Amino acid sequence: MAKLVWHAAGTKQYELGVDRGVLYVKGSAGYGTGVAWNGLTAVNEAPSGGESTSQYADNIEYMSIISAEKFGATIEAFTYPNEFAECDGSKEARPGVFFGQQGRKGFGFAYRTLIGNDTEGQTAGYKIHLVYGASAKPSEKANATVNDSPEAATLSWEMTTIPEAVTGSEDLAPVATIVINSLTTSPTALAALEKVLYGDTGTEPRLPLPSEVLTLIPETP
Repeated sequence: MAKLVWHAAGTKQYELGVDRGVLYVKGSAGYGTGVAWNGLTAVNEAPSGGESTSQYADNIEYMSIISAEKFGATIEAFTYPNEFAECDGSKEARPGVFFGQQGRKGFGFAYRTLIGNDTEGQTAGYKIHLVYGASAKPSEKANATVNDSPEAATLSWEMTTIPEAVTGSEDLAPVATIVINSLTTSPTALAALEKVLYGDTGTEPRLPLPSEVLTLIPETP
């Protein structure tokens, strides 16, 4: 067995940034064609659940039951795609006229974070984050006067999710989020996945279901 080594060159990794946001509005036939989400400033993940509840018998702690884990997040951005209006409770009743307090559509979401290290800086790799079964809660929007230090208004939406089943895989529970790491994923498989997510000449961008992600990315690189 080799001796452990700390701080070897290239192993001091960190994660930063957020870009390549994509929205996939959900309809009766599944997730629709992806549209670019420009102006993302933050995606703050906030998982919940996974808490332990102790059970007692015979005057001792007999077992510990773990509650189901749920995925949630807050999306922050300077703007959003027009297609997101119906996910945010607005409906375009006439061209350019939006009625609020309408029904909210569900959606899927993809975004990317960067991986840096001590030898390649911020370009070592990246992670693609896929979110399924999302819905947006109403949120505050602050409008302030323009002054001598103007700032663009930042919009935010709290997002909750309902997991999607992983068809054909008995050992995987329903999932609301998948993360793909470019440093450990086959470059060929990663390129195939990105072609699906972002589209290509003659190919509409779409959100693959969890079972298709497994098909696109083999077990061995």
